[in-house]
Amino acid sequence: MEIVGFMTEKDFIPSKSIELIEKGKVAYKSPSNIALVKYWGKKEGQIPANPSISFTLSACATTTKISFKKLDSPTQQYSFDFFFEGNPKPSFRPKIETFFKRIEAYIPYLKGYHFIMETSNSFPHSSGIASSASGMSALALCLMEIERMHIPEMDPDFFVKKASFLARLGSGSACRSIEGPLVVWGGQEEIPDSTDLYGIRYNFEVHPVFKNFHDTILLVDKGQKQVSSTVGHDLVKGHPFSEQRFKQAHRNLSLLKPILRTGNLKEFIKVVESEALTLHAIMMTGDPYFVLMKPNTLEIIHRIWAFREASGSHVCFTLDAGANVHVLYPENEKEQVHQFIVNELVAYCENQQYICDRIGLGAIRLKV
Repeated sequence: MEIVGFMTEKDFIPSKSIELIEKGKVAYKSPSNIALVKYWGKKEGQIPANPSISFTLSACATTTKISFKKLDSPTQQYSFDFFFEGNPKPSFRPKIETFFKRIEAYIPYLKGYHFIMETSNSFPHSSGIASSASGMSALALCLMEIERMHIPEMDPDFFVKKASFLARLGSGSACRSIEGPLVVWGGQEEIPDSTDLYGIRYNFEVHPVFKNFHDTILLVDKGQKQVSSTVGHDLVKGHPFSEQRFKQAHRNLSLLKPILRTGNLKEFIKVVESEALTLHAIMMTGDPYFVLMKPNTLEIIHRIWAFREASGSHVCFTLDAGANVHVLYPENEKEQVHQFIVNELVAYCENQQYICDRIGLGAIRLKV
């Protein structure tokens, strides 16, 4: 079967009509991811202002099941019921409807079926872990599986790219959760086939030390995010440092290529921690400005630095747009670092809660 190369938006629009089947069921489990080089700032249509690269996670995942039944006649509205962890979740409807509007040109059957969507997270609700990446990627994969039921001869490479493309239209970072362990999203000269439209697996040589990295997520603040991701991305527009930031992201992605190949953990730490702090610096210097870190976030960071200096460990941190800390470390240091986390860092977590995760290989289809 011919392998699909670089795709454009037009390539994802079906070229012919399909005969709707009567009913069916699909299910996927899709993980979250943590960016090493951050995507922060976007253009119209969920297009990133700079390229990013992320570790796909394993334990933090969303499971989504969709049952679908053909309607007697297509409707003008989207017909669906949504359940989160067994309960109706009407507050999710607007987000799904917005997503459906964005993808309708690419998914012709949306108004031909009634969908029953059931979703759940492996991590606690309101844990402070963003579920948009895992949730939207799981939903996109289910919709693509329904399309594949109509077009069984679909090229597997096309399936993955279109799933990532659709996921991006739901939540930008969701396009990086389809595959693993390292995914690039956003066009970058040194990475062939990289594109703003979907994530691609990082296919350069990767040193074994980076293939089984751990990520322990310290839940410093489990409350509602102070600023939504959408608002945060919008703040980058017109930011006095935005152009320098976008150049920095390209530069750091270039720096990571030899680092990932050679296993240079010291240089890896420099790039990853700098990226985390830059994201927060952008938020602190915007208009309006936000301080997303909490005092305990800073205490954890300082303790990681002190421990690394004293022990010679290669533990480091990264941050999302919030107060929680992702503690990254290689497999061969897991016992030493985990003991350090328990002894010194857990006290700074809300209710002493943390999640042990590690690098994963992407989403999986489930039997239904």
